[in-house]
Amino acid sequence: MNHWLVKSEPVKYSWEKFNKDGRTFWDGVRNYQARNNLREMKEGDLVLFYHSNEGKAVVGIAKVVREFYQDPTTEDPNWVVVDLSPVQTLKTPVTLETIKADGQLKNVSLVRQGRLSVMPLKVEEFDRILELGS
Repeated sequence: MNHWLVKSEPVKYSWEKFNKDGRTFWDGVRNYQARNNLREMKEGDLVLFYHSNEGKAVVGIAKVVREFYQDPTTEDPNWVVVDLSPVQTLKTPVTLETIKADGQLKNVSLVRQGRLSVMPLKVEEFDRILELGS
């Protein structure tokens, strides 16, 4: 199993809306590195949901429920989506400030490549963020 982090602006698609929907396809990715990460996601992989811009915090856990396929919002075959389903809301959101201050997370992609919207996490990084959010 692999571990990931996806970012969404709460005004565009919030954790609360995701929970109400129960499932969504993760669209709008127009960065090749993020797209390649979507292609690497496998059914059952766990994903941290991060509110970007407003809040700047990991707020929940999702899982991949369908592997990549053509992004239905574009006819361009370069772009793909995966289907995600919510699993659990973190008791305490884990802010970017907290992540940056934690020595165990100093090399996490969220800190090193802040503009990347879909990124892999090492299992240790994933577990540490969950620990901080419990």
